[in-house]
Amino acid sequence: MAAPRALVFDWDNTLVDSWAIIHEALALTFTAMDHVPWTLDETKARVRHSLREAFPKLFGERWEDARKLYLDHFTAIHLAKMAPVAGARELLEGVNAAGFYSGVLSNKTGRILRREVEHLGWGSYFARLVGAGDASADKPDPVAMAAVLEGSGFAGADVWYVGDTALDMECAARAGCVGVLLGEADAADQGFAQFPPGLRFASIAELARALTAAADPSSSGTR
Repeated sequence: MAAPRALVFDWDNTLVDSWAIIHEALALTFTAMDHVPWTLDETKARVRHSLREAFPKLFGERWEDARKLYLDHFTAIHLAKMAPVAGARELLEGVNAAGFYSGVLSNKTGRILRREVEHLGWGSYFARLVGAGDASADKPDPVAMAAVLEGSGFAGADVWYVGDTALDMECAARAGCVGVLLGEADAADQGFAQFPPGLRFASIAELARALTAAADPSSSGTR
């Protein structure tokens, strides 16, 4: 396995655990908009796209009102309830120490993404943070990945995009990068049939070991 030269990470449920926060904010929004709230499992299965792509389909002409409700609910609770995924900080410290280019590409609203990164004290780990609304289109559009890599000189197979959903794998494929699936995928998500991951790791710890081995073949005896 050749080592990457750049690592771009999804944010929610790749580096930080946020399903409960997303679900709570969505449930409050759905109730206020006279919609039946999703269950937590439905939230995990359906939340993929940015608000400006997903909410018009859910709420029609009232989608901007719904977006404001959601963002108000989310920003009221997210910093108090968010937590890093186990091993995430250690992974990022290793990536930083090894000299990889590192960035975040998320469909979380950009200003909220940056607030969360700042809250965790992780700003020094990333060269660029791109959230929903920061580029002319959100992921999986290739322009979003281009925004993360702008000025880095890295592209194609030199870049690993690490995420937890089929949408992340689509994003990597459309940008010509290596899609790296982290954790247990939703087997019911048909997106994986069209956009299978290039690499899969069960945990952040497993990914960290693989990066160490790829960057230093002597550590594992293989390349």
